[in-house]
Amino acid sequence: MPDEKGAVSKAGAKADFGAFPRGAGGAAIDGLDIAAAAATLVWLALVGGFSLSATPEGGGPGTISTLVALIVPIALVWIAVITLKTSRAMRAEAERLQATVDAMRQAYVAQSQTGIGMPTVEKRLEEIAAAARQAETVIASFASQRDMAHPAQAESKAALPAPRTESMAESQPALALGTPDETTVPISVADFIRAMNFPDNANDREGFRALRRALDDRSLARLIRAAQDVLTLLSQDGIYMDDLRPDRARPEVWRRFARGERGRTIAGLGGIRDRSSLALAAGRMRQDTIFRDAAHHFLRQFDRTFVDFETNATDQEIVQLSETRTARAFMLLGRVTGIFD
Repeated sequence: MPDEKGAVSKAGAKADFGAFPRGAGGAAIDGLDIAAAAATLVWLALVGGFSLSATPEGGGPGTISTLVALIVPIALVWIAVITLKTSRAMRAEAERLQATVDAMRQAYVAQSQTGIGMPTVEKRLEEIAAAARQAETVIASFASQRDMAHPAQAESKAALPAPRTESMAESQPALALGTPDETTVPISVADFIRAMNFPDNANDREGFRALRRALDDRSLARLIRAAQDVLTLLSQDGIYMDDLRPDRARPEVWRRFARGERGRTIAGLGGIRDRSSLALAAGRMRQDTIFRDAAHHFLRQFDRTFVDFETNATDQEIVQLSETRTARAFMLLGRVTGIFD
């Protein structure tokens, strides 16, 4: 990035030309060189004056003593100067490296702050998926307008076909037990969908009424109890159907499932994308035999019941059923067991 390279290069230039002393590389003479040169000249003058003022009769110093007195102090002065200049150069190098590290850190922080506002690929994919779900909702609602032309008839329509009980009635004679012959009224589509979603809370009277109506039907009672079992087991792992937001499948995909199709052709039913819920359910399926048996029993009951429901249901009613807690549990467990693979 241009900003990062510019920041690093500016910091490096500042460290190179501002931190190094001009006399460190010998390109210019600094104060230490001048002081050392002055001290050398003064010492030479002193030693030279002392040597000249000494007389042979007074027994002046010899040649070796004169050389030692001349060279040793000068050598010590220049050694001190070199040591100080080396220390200064090392300090300047450390400052240059620190300036480079600071520049790189500032460039990294600036790049990170710039990248915060940019949408990630995952976020864009989620937005596209949300738009697709909204489009599917509009299409399903539009396609089912013809089915909702008579709402009163849809409300009273039976959710499941009448059970085949004529053979039992013919084979068994009536018993005179003094009780009237009661005929079970078929559950309506609206009550069936409401029962599949279970009551929302303790004050949901309509939900409890629909649930009692569903429990009166023997086949529906098996599905209700199987769904209640798996929902309870899933809640033990913190998996709640209200937290899931599955992708909505088209009604014709649900109808293909009811007609016996499996695999990729009905992959749209596996719309649960919550990775943690899928991982927890898959782990529970492998380790807990009770959970595995309950899940398979629930999937079989849902399959049988939906086959009967699909024959009488409109597209809109299938969409409404797919949004219930029972249907979401079916999507989750079906995805875990590989029904949609």
